Amino acid sequence: MKLIYNVEDKPKFSQVIVFAIQQLLAIMAATIAVPAIVGNGMTASAALFGAGIGTLVYQLFTKFKSPVFLGSSFAFIGSMVAAFAGAVSAALGFLGLILGAVLAGLVYVVIAIIIKLVGVNWINKLMPPVVIGPTVALIGLSLAGAAINDVFSYGPVDANGAFIMSGSAWASFACAIVTFIVVTLCSVYGKKMAKLIPFIIGILAGYALALVFTLIGNYAGIDALKVIDFAPFQALVAEGVTLKTFLAIPEFTFLEALKGIKDLDASYIATVAVAYVPVAFVVFAEHIADHKNLSSIIEKDLLEEPGLHRTLLGDGVGSMAGAIFGGCPNTTYGESVGCVAITGNASVITITVTAIMAVIIAFISPFVAFLDSIPGCVMGGVCITLYGFIAVSGLKMIQKVDLEDNANLFTVAAILIPGIGGMAMAIGKVTITAIACSLIFGIIVNTILSRKKK
Repeated sequence: MKLIYNVEDKPKFSQVIVFAIQQLLAIMAATIAVPAIVGNGMTASAALFGAGIGTLVYQLFTKFKSPVFLGSSFAFIGSMVAAFAGAVSAALGFLGLILGAVLAGLVYVVIAIIIKLVGVNWINKLMPPVVIGPTVALIGLSLAGAAINDVFSYGPVDANGAFIMSGSAWASFACAIVTFIVVTLCSVYGKKMAKLIPFIIGILAGYALALVFTLIGNYAGIDALKVIDFAPFQALVAEGVTLKTFLAIPEFTFLEALKGIKDLDASYIATVAVAYVPVAFVVFAEHIADHKNLSSIIEKDLLEEPGLHRTLLGDGVGSMAGAIFGGCPNTTYGESVGCVAITGNASVITITVTAIMAVIIAFISPFVAFLDSIPGCVMGGVCITLYGFIAVSGLKMIQKVDLEDNANLFTVAAILIPGIGGMAMAIGKVTITAIACSLIFGIIVNTILSRKKK
Protein backbone atom coordinates (compact mmCIF):
# COMPACT_ATOMS: atom_id res chain seq x y z
CA MET A 1 0.00 0.00 0.00
CA LYS A 2 1.29 3.44 -0.93
CA LEU A 3 1.85 5.72 2.05
CA ILE A 4 -0.35 8.80 2.28
CA TYR A 5 1.90 10.38 4.90
CA ASN A 6 5.57 9.38 5.02
CA VAL A 7 7.73 9.29 8.15
CA GLU A 8 8.85 12.92 7.94
CA ASP A 9 5.51 14.34 6.71
CA LYS A 10 3.56 16.73 8.94
CA PRO A 11 -0.25 16.50 8.69
CA LYS A 12 -2.39 19.39 9.94
CA PHE A 13 -2.62 19.67 13.73
CA SER A 14 -6.31 18.80 13.80
CA GLN A 15 -5.64 15.70 11.71
CA VAL A 16 -2.73 14.64 13.91
CA ILE A 17 -4.97 14.67 16.98
CA VAL A 18 -7.49 12.38 15.29
CA PHE A 19 -4.73 10.10 13.95
CA ALA A 20 -3.20 9.90 17.42
CA ILE A 21 -6.53 8.87 18.97
CA GLN A 22 -6.74 6.12 16.37
CA GLN A 23 -3.25 4.84 17.20
CA LEU A 24 -4.17 4.97 20.88
CA LEU A 25 -7.28 2.88 20.29
CA ALA A 26 -5.23 0.37 18.27
CA ILE A 27 -2.73 -0.27 21.06
CA MET A 28 -5.00 0.31 24.03
CA ALA A 29 -6.49 -3.15 24.63
CA ALA A 30 -3.14 -4.96 24.74
CA THR A 31 -1.39 -2.25 26.76
CA ILE A 32 -3.88 -2.33 29.61
CA ALA A 33 -4.38 -6.11 29.41
CA VAL A 34 -0.90 -6.90 30.76
CA PRO A 35 -1.33 -5.22 34.19
CA ALA A 36 -4.80 -6.80 34.42
CA ILE A 37 -3.30 -10.27 33.84
CA VAL A 38 -0.41 -9.81 36.29
CA GLY A 39 -2.60 -8.18 38.97
CA ASN A 40 -0.92 -7.54 42.34
CA GLY A 41 -2.05 -3.92 42.41
CA MET A 42 -0.85 -2.94 38.95
CA THR A 43 -3.12 -0.45 37.18
CA ALA A 44 -4.09 0.28 33.58
CA SER A 45 -3.57 4.04 33.91
CA ALA A 46 0.00 3.63 35.18
CA ALA A 47 0.78 1.15 32.37
CA LEU A 48 -0.63 3.61 29.84
CA PHE A 49 1.50 6.41 31.27
CA GLY A 50 4.59 4.17 31.19
CA ALA A 51 3.90 3.19 27.58
CA GLY A 52 3.67 6.85 26.59
CA ILE A 53 6.94 7.73 28.33
CA GLY A 54 8.64 4.65 26.89
CA THR A 55 7.55 5.58 23.37
CA LEU A 56 8.91 9.12 23.77
CA VAL A 57 12.23 7.67 24.93
CA TYR A 58 12.26 5.35 21.93
CA GLN A 59 11.57 8.24 19.55
CA LEU A 60 14.43 10.25 21.02
CA PHE A 61 16.91 7.39 20.56
CA THR A 62 15.72 6.70 17.01
CA LYS A 63 15.89 10.38 16.05
CA PHE A 64 12.14 10.39 15.32
CA LYS A 65 12.62 8.13 12.28
CA SER A 66 10.76 5.00 13.38
CA PRO A 67 6.93 5.35 13.45
CA VAL A 68 5.91 2.73 16.01
CA PHE A 69 4.37 2.84 19.48
CA LEU A 70 5.79 0.90 22.44
CA GLY A 71 3.25 -0.86 24.67
CA SER A 72 3.25 -3.35 27.53
CA SER A 73 5.12 -6.52 26.59
CA PHE A 74 3.28 -9.84 26.88
CA ALA A 75 6.58 -11.74 26.68
CA PHE A 76 7.51 -10.59 30.21
CA ILE A 77 4.23 -11.58 31.90
CA GLY A 78 5.79 -14.72 33.39
CA SER A 79 8.78 -12.68 34.55
CA MET A 80 6.51 -10.09 36.16
CA VAL A 81 4.53 -12.76 37.99
CA ALA A 82 7.83 -14.23 39.24
CA ALA A 83 8.70 -10.86 40.80
CA PHE A 84 5.73 -11.31 43.17
CA ALA A 85 6.31 -15.03 43.83
CA GLY A 86 7.38 -16.39 47.19
CA ALA A 87 4.94 -14.34 49.29
CA VAL A 88 7.07 -11.21 48.97
CA SER A 89 5.61 -7.90 50.01
CA ALA A 90 3.83 -5.77 47.41
CA ALA A 91 6.55 -3.13 47.77
CA LEU A 92 9.35 -5.62 47.06
CA GLY A 93 7.37 -7.05 44.14
CA PHE A 94 7.05 -3.60 42.59
CA LEU A 95 10.77 -3.05 43.13
CA GLY A 96 11.36 -6.38 41.36
CA LEU A 97 9.37 -5.14 38.36
CA ILE A 98 11.67 -2.15 38.00
CA LEU A 99 14.85 -4.13 38.70
CA GLY A 100 13.90 -6.80 36.17
CA ALA A 101 13.12 -4.26 33.45
CA VAL A 102 16.43 -2.52 34.07
CA LEU A 103 18.33 -5.82 33.76
CA ALA A 104 16.44 -6.72 30.57
CA GLY A 105 17.06 -3.23 29.20
CA LEU A 106 20.77 -3.57 29.90
CA VAL A 107 20.80 -6.70 27.72
CA TYR A 108 19.53 -4.54 24.86
CA VAL A 109 22.13 -1.89 25.63
CA VAL A 110 24.98 -4.43 25.49
CA ILE A 111 23.68 -5.92 22.22
CA ALA A 112 23.29 -2.39 20.80
CA ILE A 113 26.93 -1.59 21.60
CA ILE A 114 28.08 -4.80 19.91
CA ILE A 115 26.01 -4.04 16.81
CA LYS A 116 27.36 -0.51 16.70
CA LEU A 117 30.88 -1.94 16.62
CA VAL A 118 30.37 -4.80 14.14
CA GLY A 119 27.42 -3.56 12.04
CA VAL A 120 24.18 -5.31 11.00
CA ASN A 121 25.32 -7.27 7.94
CA TRP A 122 25.61 -10.44 10.01
CA ILE A 123 21.96 -10.09 11.03
CA ASN A 124 20.85 -9.71 7.41
CA LYS A 125 22.82 -12.86 6.55
CA LEU A 126 21.49 -14.73 9.56
CA MET A 127 17.89 -13.65 8.94
CA PRO A 128 17.29 -13.16 5.17
CA PRO A 129 13.73 -12.71 3.79
CA VAL A 130 13.20 -16.49 3.71
CA VAL A 131 13.58 -16.46 7.53
CA ILE A 132 12.22 -13.08 8.58
CA GLY A 133 9.19 -13.16 6.23
CA PRO A 134 7.46 -16.24 7.69
CA THR A 135 8.42 -15.06 11.19
CA VAL A 136 6.58 -11.77 10.68
CA ALA A 137 3.63 -13.69 9.22
CA LEU A 138 3.71 -15.91 12.28
CA ILE A 139 3.44 -12.91 14.60
CA GLY A 140 0.12 -12.03 12.99
CA LEU A 141 -1.09 -15.62 12.78
CA SER A 142 -0.23 -16.31 16.42
CA LEU A 143 -2.57 -13.50 17.45
CA ALA A 144 -5.48 -14.82 15.39
CA GLY A 145 -6.87 -16.88 18.28
CA ALA A 146 -6.92 -13.85 20.58
CA ALA A 147 -8.83 -11.83 17.98
CA ILE A 148 -11.47 -14.55 17.50
CA ASN A 149 -11.82 -15.06 21.25
CA ASP A 150 -12.51 -11.34 21.51
CA VAL A 151 -15.09 -11.57 18.71
CA PHE A 152 -17.14 -13.97 20.84
CA SER A 153 -16.06 -12.31 24.12
CA TYR A 154 -14.58 -15.60 25.35
CA GLY A 155 -18.00 -17.28 25.31
CA PRO A 156 -18.60 -20.99 26.05
CA VAL A 157 -17.38 -23.63 23.60
CA ASP A 158 -18.54 -27.17 22.90
CA ALA A 159 -16.51 -30.39 23.06
CA ASN A 160 -14.99 -29.64 19.64
CA GLY A 161 -13.88 -26.16 20.63
CA ALA A 162 -16.60 -24.41 18.56
CA PHE A 163 -18.23 -21.36 20.10
CA ILE A 164 -21.78 -22.07 21.25
CA MET A 165 -23.98 -19.53 19.47
CA SER A 166 -26.18 -18.46 22.34
CA GLY A 167 -27.83 -15.04 22.53
CA SER A 168 -24.75 -13.33 23.94
CA ALA A 169 -22.51 -14.91 21.31
CA TRP A 170 -24.76 -13.64 18.50
CA ALA A 171 -24.77 -10.12 19.96
CA SER A 172 -20.97 -10.10 20.30
CA PHE A 173 -20.54 -11.54 16.82
CA ALA A 174 -22.83 -8.86 15.33
CA CYS A 175 -20.85 -6.04 16.99
CA ALA A 176 -17.54 -7.52 15.81
CA ILE A 177 -18.72 -8.00 12.22
CA VAL A 178 -20.16 -4.48 12.00
CA THR A 179 -16.86 -3.10 13.31
CA PHE A 180 -14.86 -5.18 10.83
CA ILE A 181 -17.06 -4.26 7.85
CA VAL A 182 -16.99 -0.53 8.65
CA VAL A 183 -13.18 -0.56 9.07
CA THR A 184 -12.80 -2.44 5.79
CA LEU A 185 -15.19 -0.22 3.81
CA CYS A 186 -13.58 2.98 5.12
CA SER A 187 -10.10 1.69 4.33
CA VAL A 188 -10.98 0.53 0.79
CA TYR A 189 -13.63 3.01 -0.36
CA GLY A 190 -13.19 5.90 2.07
CA LYS A 191 -12.26 9.36 0.86
CA LYS A 192 -9.86 11.76 2.55
CA MET A 193 -10.18 11.50 6.36
CA ALA A 194 -12.44 8.43 6.30
CA LYS A 195 -9.62 6.47 4.65
CA LEU A 196 -7.14 7.68 7.25
CA ILE A 197 -9.22 6.93 10.35
CA PRO A 198 -11.01 3.64 9.60
CA PHE A 199 -10.42 2.29 13.12
CA ILE A 200 -12.05 5.24 14.87
CA ILE A 201 -15.10 5.03 12.61
CA GLY A 202 -15.27 1.24 12.95
CA ILE A 203 -14.95 1.28 16.75
CA LEU A 204 -17.61 3.98 17.07
CA ALA A 205 -19.95 1.98 14.81
CA GLY A 206 -19.39 -1.22 16.80
CA TYR A 207 -19.73 0.62 20.12
CA ALA A 208 -23.00 2.25 18.93
CA LEU A 209 -24.50 -1.16 18.07
CA ALA A 210 -23.27 -2.58 21.38
CA LEU A 211 -24.88 0.36 23.17
CA VAL A 212 -28.22 -0.31 21.43
CA PHE A 213 -28.05 -3.98 22.42
CA THR A 214 -27.15 -3.07 26.01
CA LEU A 215 -29.95 -0.53 26.40
CA ILE A 216 -32.48 -3.05 25.06
CA GLY A 217 -31.03 -5.68 27.38
CA ASN A 218 -31.30 -3.40 30.40
CA TYR A 219 -34.87 -2.36 29.52
CA ALA A 220 -36.12 -5.86 28.75
CA GLY A 221 -34.03 -7.65 31.36
CA ILE A 222 -32.18 -9.75 28.75
CA ASP A 223 -28.66 -10.41 30.06
CA ALA A 224 -27.52 -11.84 26.72
CA LEU A 225 -27.83 -8.40 25.12
CA LYS A 226 -25.84 -6.54 27.78
CA VAL A 227 -22.67 -6.22 25.70
CA ILE A 228 -21.20 -3.13 27.37
CA ASP A 229 -20.07 -3.27 30.99
CA PHE A 230 -20.67 0.13 32.60
CA ALA A 231 -18.69 -0.79 35.73
CA PRO A 232 -15.74 1.53 34.83
CA PHE A 233 -18.15 4.49 34.77
CA GLN A 234 -19.92 3.38 37.93
CA ALA A 235 -16.60 3.18 39.75
CA LEU A 236 -16.04 6.87 39.05
CA VAL A 237 -19.06 7.90 41.11
CA ALA A 238 -19.08 5.04 43.62
CA GLU A 239 -17.99 7.44 46.38
CA GLY A 240 -19.81 10.46 45.01
CA VAL A 241 -18.69 13.06 42.50
CA THR A 242 -15.28 14.33 43.58
CA LEU A 243 -12.11 15.56 41.91
CA LYS A 244 -11.07 11.92 41.39
CA THR A 245 -14.16 11.48 39.22
CA PHE A 246 -12.44 13.64 36.62
CA LEU A 247 -8.72 13.59 37.46
CA ALA A 248 -6.64 10.98 39.27
CA ILE A 249 -2.90 10.43 39.65
CA PRO A 250 -1.94 6.93 38.43
CA GLU A 251 -0.46 4.55 41.00
CA PHE A 252 3.12 4.67 39.72
CA THR A 253 5.32 1.65 40.34
CA PHE A 254 8.25 3.56 41.83
CA LEU A 255 6.09 5.08 44.60
CA GLU A 256 5.43 1.65 46.10
CA ALA A 257 8.83 0.23 45.11
CA LEU A 258 10.71 2.73 47.27
CA LYS A 259 9.21 1.07 50.34
CA GLY A 260 10.67 -2.29 49.35
CA ILE A 261 14.34 -1.31 49.23
CA LYS A 262 14.84 -2.38 52.86
CA ASP A 263 13.76 -5.94 52.00
CA LEU A 264 16.00 -6.32 48.93
CA ASP A 265 18.66 -9.03 49.09
CA ALA A 266 20.99 -10.93 46.74
CA SER A 267 18.71 -13.98 46.54
CA TYR A 268 15.75 -11.92 45.33
CA ILE A 269 17.93 -10.06 42.80
CA ALA A 270 19.12 -13.41 41.41
CA THR A 271 15.51 -14.64 41.13
CA VAL A 272 14.47 -11.54 39.20
CA ALA A 273 17.55 -11.72 36.96
CA VAL A 274 16.83 -15.35 36.02
CA ALA A 275 13.22 -14.43 35.26
CA TYR A 276 13.94 -11.38 33.09
CA VAL A 277 17.35 -11.60 31.38
CA PRO A 278 16.81 -14.74 29.24
CA VAL A 279 13.47 -13.37 28.04
CA ALA A 280 15.26 -10.22 26.84
CA PHE A 281 17.26 -12.33 24.37
CA VAL A 282 14.03 -13.92 23.12
CA VAL A 283 12.33 -10.54 22.64
CA PHE A 284 15.43 -9.31 20.78
CA ALA A 285 14.55 -11.66 17.93
CA GLU A 286 10.98 -10.33 17.84
CA HIS A 287 12.36 -6.77 17.90
CA ILE A 288 14.21 -7.46 14.65
CA ALA A 289 11.13 -9.04 13.07
CA ASP A 290 8.95 -6.04 13.96
CA HIS A 291 11.45 -3.56 12.54
CA LYS A 292 11.97 -5.60 9.39
CA ASN A 293 8.20 -5.58 8.92
CA LEU A 294 7.94 -1.83 9.53
CA SER A 295 10.87 -1.26 7.16
CA SER A 296 9.02 -3.06 4.36
CA ILE A 297 5.96 -0.88 4.95
CA ILE A 298 7.76 2.49 4.93
CA GLU A 299 10.29 1.27 2.32
CA LYS A 300 13.26 2.35 4.43
CA ASP A 301 15.61 -0.04 6.22
CA LEU A 302 15.37 0.94 9.88
CA LEU A 303 18.22 -1.45 10.69
CA GLU A 304 20.47 0.86 8.66
CA GLU A 305 18.91 4.26 9.46
CA PRO A 306 18.50 5.20 12.25
CA GLY A 307 20.23 1.87 12.86
CA LEU A 308 19.48 -1.30 14.82
CA HIS A 309 21.69 -0.10 17.67
CA ARG A 310 19.46 2.97 18.08
CA THR A 311 16.18 1.02 17.91
CA LEU A 312 17.54 -1.41 20.50
CA LEU A 313 18.66 1.39 22.80
CA GLY A 314 15.28 3.06 22.43
CA ASP A 315 13.44 -0.19 23.12
CA GLY A 316 15.67 -1.10 26.07
CA VAL A 317 15.69 2.28 27.80
CA GLY A 318 12.01 2.74 26.92
CA SER A 319 11.27 -0.53 28.71
CA MET A 320 13.11 0.70 31.78
CA ALA A 321 11.10 3.92 31.77
CA GLY A 322 7.84 2.06 31.26
CA ALA A 323 8.51 -0.23 34.22
CA ILE A 324 9.51 2.64 36.51
CA PHE A 325 6.10 4.24 36.04
CA GLY A 326 3.78 1.37 35.10
CA GLY A 327 5.63 -1.81 36.03
CA CYS A 328 5.49 -3.21 32.49
CA PRO A 329 8.51 -3.50 30.20
CA ASN A 330 7.60 -2.06 26.79
CA THR A 331 8.05 -3.43 23.30
CA THR A 332 7.24 -2.30 19.76
CA TYR A 333 3.62 -3.13 19.02
CA GLY A 334 2.42 -5.08 16.00
CA GLU A 335 -0.95 -3.35 16.41
CA SER A 336 0.80 -0.01 15.84
CA VAL A 337 2.62 -1.35 12.79
CA GLY A 338 -0.65 -2.72 11.43
CA CYS A 339 -2.32 0.65 11.93
CA VAL A 340 0.45 2.32 9.92
CA ALA A 341 0.10 -0.24 7.14
CA ILE A 342 -3.69 -0.08 6.84
CA THR A 343 -4.06 3.71 7.05
CA GLY A 344 -0.96 4.58 5.03
CA ASN A 345 -0.02 7.09 7.71
CA ALA A 346 3.62 6.62 8.77
CA SER A 347 4.07 10.17 10.07
CA VAL A 348 6.24 9.93 13.17
CA ILE A 349 4.53 13.05 14.53
CA THR A 350 1.39 10.94 14.90
CA ILE A 351 3.27 8.45 17.09
CA THR A 352 4.82 11.23 19.17
CA VAL A 353 1.46 12.89 19.77
CA THR A 354 -0.03 9.47 20.60
CA ALA A 355 2.64 9.03 23.29
CA ILE A 356 1.96 12.49 24.74
CA MET A 357 -1.77 11.78 24.64
CA ALA A 358 -1.26 8.48 26.48
CA VAL A 359 0.61 10.31 29.23
CA ILE A 360 -2.12 12.95 29.59
CA ILE A 361 -5.07 10.56 29.34
CA ALA A 362 -3.63 8.44 32.16
CA PHE A 363 -4.74 11.26 34.49
CA ILE A 364 -8.23 11.74 32.97
CA SER A 365 -10.55 9.29 34.70
CA PRO A 366 -13.61 9.47 32.38
CA PHE A 367 -11.53 8.79 29.27
CA VAL A 368 -9.78 5.84 30.88
CA ALA A 369 -13.22 4.55 31.90
CA PHE A 370 -14.51 4.89 28.34
CA LEU A 371 -11.54 2.99 26.94
CA ASP A 372 -12.06 0.27 29.56
CA SER A 373 -15.72 0.02 28.56
CA ILE A 374 -15.09 -0.70 24.86
CA PRO A 375 -16.36 -4.29 24.49
CA GLY A 376 -13.88 -6.99 23.62
CA CYS A 377 -16.00 -8.00 20.62
CA VAL A 378 -15.59 -4.52 19.10
CA MET A 379 -11.82 -4.67 19.52
CA GLY A 380 -11.93 -8.21 18.10
CA GLY A 381 -13.41 -6.85 14.88
CA VAL A 382 -10.57 -4.32 14.68
CA CYS A 383 -7.90 -6.88 15.53
CA ILE A 384 -8.93 -9.17 12.66
CA THR A 385 -7.72 -6.43 10.30
CA LEU A 386 -4.65 -5.47 12.34
CA TYR A 387 -3.34 -9.00 12.87
CA GLY A 388 -4.26 -9.94 9.32
CA PHE A 389 -2.15 -7.13 7.92
CA ILE A 390 0.83 -8.23 10.03
CA ALA A 391 0.50 -11.77 8.65
CA VAL A 392 0.14 -10.57 5.05
CA SER A 393 3.13 -8.22 5.45
CA GLY A 394 5.27 -11.23 6.31
CA LEU A 395 3.97 -13.18 3.33
CA LYS A 396 4.80 -10.25 1.05
CA MET A 397 8.43 -10.49 2.19
CA ILE A 398 8.73 -14.00 0.75
CA GLN A 399 7.05 -13.19 -2.58
CA LYS A 400 10.42 -12.95 -4.27
CA VAL A 401 11.83 -16.00 -2.51
CA ASP A 402 12.18 -19.02 -4.80
CA LEU A 403 9.97 -21.59 -3.11
CA GLU A 404 10.69 -24.05 -5.92
CA ASP A 405 14.03 -24.45 -4.17
CA ASN A 406 13.53 -27.08 -1.46
CA ALA A 407 16.09 -25.35 0.75
CA ASN A 408 13.82 -22.30 0.94
CA LEU A 409 10.68 -24.41 1.18
CA PHE A 410 11.94 -26.35 4.19
CA THR A 411 13.17 -23.18 5.89
CA VAL A 412 9.71 -21.59 5.65
CA ALA A 413 8.08 -24.83 6.81
CA ALA A 414 10.47 -25.03 9.77
CA ILE A 415 9.17 -21.64 10.93
CA LEU A 416 5.45 -21.75 10.14
CA ILE A 417 4.49 -25.21 11.37
CA PRO A 418 6.17 -25.12 14.83
CA GLY A 419 4.93 -21.56 15.28
CA ILE A 420 1.32 -22.22 14.32
CA GLY A 421 1.45 -25.46 16.29
CA GLY A 422 2.44 -23.52 19.41
CA MET A 423 5.91 -24.98 20.00
CA ALA A 424 6.66 -22.89 23.10
CA MET A 425 9.21 -24.29 25.56
CA ALA A 426 9.49 -23.79 29.31
CA ILE A 427 13.08 -24.26 30.47
CA GLY A 428 13.16 -23.79 34.20
CA LYS A 429 11.62 -20.40 34.92
CA VAL A 430 12.18 -19.20 31.36
CA THR A 431 9.50 -19.58 28.69
CA ILE A 432 10.68 -19.38 25.09
CA THR A 433 7.68 -18.29 23.03
CA ALA A 434 6.52 -20.22 19.98
CA ILE A 435 7.62 -17.35 17.74
CA ALA A 436 11.11 -17.30 19.23
CA CYS A 437 11.41 -21.10 19.01
CA SER A 438 10.30 -21.02 15.38
CA LEU A 439 12.71 -18.23 14.49
CA ILE A 440 15.64 -20.03 16.12
CA PHE A 441 14.65 -23.28 14.38
CA GLY A 442 14.36 -21.45 11.05
CA ILE A 443 17.76 -19.80 11.43
CA ILE A 444 19.38 -23.17 12.15
CA VAL A 445 17.68 -24.88 9.19
CA ASN A 446 18.49 -22.01 6.83
CA THR A 447 22.13 -21.93 7.96
CA ILE A 448 22.51 -25.67 7.33
CA LEU A 449 20.69 -25.63 3.96
CA SER A 450 22.37 -22.44 2.76
CA ARG A 451 25.51 -24.48 2.17
CA LYS A 452 23.61 -26.31 -0.58
CA LYS A 453 22.58 -22.98 -2.14
CA LYS A 454 26.22 -21.87 -2.32
